[in-house]
Amino acid sequence: MSESQPTPAEAWKKLQDGNARFVAGDVAHPNQNAARRSSLTDSQHPVAAILGCSDSRLAAEIIFDVGLGDVFVVRTAGQVLDDAVMGSLEFSVDVLNVPLILVLGHDSCGAVAATMNSSETGEFPGGYVRDLVERITPSIVAAQRAGASTVNEAVEEHVKQTVQRMISRSTVLHDAVESGKTAVAGVTYRLAEGRADLVTQLGEL
Repeated sequence: MSESQPTPAEAWKKLQDGNARFVAGDVAHPNQNAARRSSLTDSQHPVAAILGCSDSRLAAEIIFDVGLGDVFVVRTAGQVLDDAVMGSLEFSVDVLNVPLILVLGHDSCGAVAATMNSSETGEFPGGYVRDLVERITPSIVAAQRAGASTVNEAVEEHVKQTVQRMISRSTVLHDAVESGKTAVAGVTYRLAEGRADLVTQLGEL
């Protein structure tokens, strides 16, 4: 791990503290000034990579009260994994040496709800939205097997499944977690409260 980087536990604490400020309405808006912008011209050292849903209510830098250069963010509807996402996450670990990967889902997720509907009716959307639904479907199957009946329960299972899937698909990410270089946290965000709750983890936090 780079000497300039925090440990996985320290990175998680930074995000937890920022989220607590956000929930309390006492945000600090750190690292958002001209000096910070100038300091990042030649390099970046984010403390975490965040794979989050594209939902407009889920802006990672805001809900964790961080600023420029603090987090490396990848967003897709339903925080779906594809080759570009996996490459981005591997880059964050291999090149940027992030000590923490955060998978960020949220309650009332439209992509998860659409997948549940397709699973129940057998009717799938057209275009590339179908690809999203197909990628989320294994998580819905797992959620149903676990007895989940609501969208929010399915979201939590989808976060857990996404964490496991990314590690099983990538030797780079698997080895980083095994060595203790990087930890992975799965979180669900509560829209009303603004709270990010840990639901699964790989590695020490």
